[in-house]
Amino acid sequence: MTCRICNSKADKAFSAKVLNKYLVDYFHCPNCGFLFTEDPYWLKEAYERPINLSDTGILQRNILFSKILSTIIFFNFNKNGKFLDYAGGYGIFTRLMRDIGFDFLWHDPFTKNIFANGFEYDSTREEKFELLTAFEVFEHLVNPLDEIIKMQQLSNTIIFSTEIIPAKIPQPTDWWYYGFEHGQHVSFYSQKTFKHIAQLFNLNLYNIGNIQILTDKSLNNTVLNLEKQFSKIGLYLFIRKKMKSKTFSDHLFLKDIK
Repeated sequence: MTCRICNSKADKAFSAKVLNKYLVDYFHCPNCGFLFTEDPYWLKEAYERPINLSDTGILQRNILFSKILSTIIFFNFNKNGKFLDYAGGYGIFTRLMRDIGFDFLWHDPFTKNIFANGFEYDSTREEKFELLTAFEVFEHLVNPLDEIIKMQQLSNTIIFSTEIIPAKIPQPTDWWYYGFEHGQHVSFYSQKTFKHIAQLFNLNLYNIGNIQILTDKSLNNTVLNLEKQFSKIGLYLFIRKKMKSKTFSDHLFLKDIK
């Protein structure tokens, strides 16, 4: 099997039952550390429910990411710019970021926008965003490089999250993130994989835990030390005071839409 990231030879790592019915082979690339499934023929069935039933952390995760992204944007990007949440699911993150005061739009052709109605990205417009977010998306991508090319057409900065695969590939029963029960996770990354991707696209790579930043910008030490700073709740409260929430202005905008 050829690696979908670096085109090197990938070795079979293990087989596991997906959706409790399909025996699927998983392959690992020793060159870039990428782990991926065979051609995922089961995806139509897996996405009958776009947000999988077992994702009980969806609200907690979005709240946490909104606080972290507020810090990243406020100190390193144009906080008054336009932003896009790519594959934004139900619109939770977009609504949270607008409530803080950041001009986020939502984009997801596969999921119903429930919480960010009225703030959808218009794909007919040629628009470049200050940055693009893609949280819990990369593990769903069959061909990650193709999707990154699409993202780069929208922004020179991509901020995304995914669980990093341990250095020693976990056995099927030893890592919850494989998600065999829902079958939607088909790509898994090491930090080595992301370094390879950054080099391919001539971008700088930064990481804060499981959050990765691919950007053409050189970021300062605020981002590199973000975890330590973010542990101080006063930093987020400071940002909330400095930003003007869009909650009420969005209300006024939406109530006038016919």
